[in-house]
Amino acid sequence: MTTATDLLDASLAAIAEHGARTNAFISVDADAARATARALDDERRRGIDRGPLHGMPISIKDLIDVAGQPTTAASRVRAGHVASRDATVVQRLRDAGAVLIGKTNLHEFALGTTSEETAYGAVHNPHDAARSAGGSSGGSAAAVALGMGVASIGSDTGGSIRIPAAACGVVGLKPSLGEVPLDGVVPLSTTFDHVGPITRSVADAANIWAVLAGRAIPRIETLSPSAVTLGALGGYFTNLLDAEVRAAFDDAIVQLRAGGVSIAPRTIEGAETIVDTYVNISLPEAAHWHANVLGTLDVRAADYHPAVRERLERGRTISAVSYLRAMDTRELLMRAVDSAFDGCSALVLPTLPIVAPMHGAVDVTMDARSGETLLVRAAMLRLTQLFNVTGHPAISIPIPAAGLPVGLQLVGRRGDTETLLAVAMACERMFK
Repeated sequence: MTTATDLLDASLAAIAEHGARTNAFISVDADAARATARALDDERRRGIDRGPLHGMPISIKDLIDVAGQPTTAASRVRAGHVASRDATVVQRLRDAGAVLIGKTNLHEFALGTTSEETAYGAVHNPHDAARSAGGSSGGSAAAVALGMGVASIGSDTGGSIRIPAAACGVVGLKPSLGEVPLDGVVPLSTTFDHVGPITRSVADAANIWAVLAGRAIPRIETLSPSAVTLGALGGYFTNLLDAEVRAAFDDAIVQLRAGGVSIAPRTIEGAETIVDTYVNISLPEAAHWHANVLGTLDVRAADYHPAVRERLERGRTISAVSYLRAMDTRELLMRAVDSAFDGCSALVLPTLPIVAPMHGAVDVTMDARSGETLLVRAAMLRLTQLFNVTGHPAISIPIPAAGLPVGLQLVGRRGDTETLLAVAMACERMFK
């Protein structure tokens, strides 16, 4: 049997090999991790088994509190901060036997999609160091992709677990809204924030999700492909894809159909309102926390990355009327997504409409034929942010691609992450 010490040694060796190249970690606590691993191995020898996370090395995105350690949120604004207690999700991981190996790098205050704007330097994609690892949980995804831990815990407000998972070729789960507690997690948008796992398999994601949510470890039903019907979102969700993503996604749909999965077209009414709804809720909430709760947006303005500060300042210009109107539109979008599930097990679409962008890229060509471009941030959020607005669970799994990684996004019914995981597991098997 592989011991906790063996798993940790492999993870620390991978950090020694790849950590500097990817800049995935802000801090690594090897001594404490070794002590925990030894204690967990001793428990095993005495017949104590805490479950599937017993001895699993897991990293934590550095906006989640770990007692006695700084929670930097990758910002100079947090200099000197040390967490007095564990976030609930961290305590649950400890209780389940996880070995916490360190804190991962991220986009400052999670307010970005590339993990470039950070006080600790950009995170580099494990497949091409000249490219973004995605964000904001870029360090978490890069770490998992290269074996620097078996899993990592990230946060997702507009796609920040699923985006880097797709860019780095791993699995990223955003649970249903409200399933995982957020105390001890630096907020971005209190309406849209989620916490969830980044892993190398759906099975690991399922086990960690259950622990984070305080549930019994699920026995995920093995679904026959013939029992799965996917609603393929079209229109807004597929009209702007770069050539690599379109080819991989189309091939994945063919492969799923060939394996026995039924796929039916679906649309989301009101998709043209997604961006404004997201922006008019998330940015005012972020600005309020930084200006009025944390109280640093004015007195420590120079300590923010300029682009992050600009987004926060933009949030202050959004009126209360616009915020409340967006809240009303959010309800309409929730019902529209609910309606798309009629007769379907889950919805399917790409996770990212582009492959991982080059560091420093401002915009990206979405369609070589038309030459249409989008800002990189807008492109990376385009297919994920809706499900933060509506709270539906969503998972990104890697699919075969000719070059850089491409993610397939599956979306489940609100409050039913477990069924989504069963569908994802069935699909994952077809791509192995």
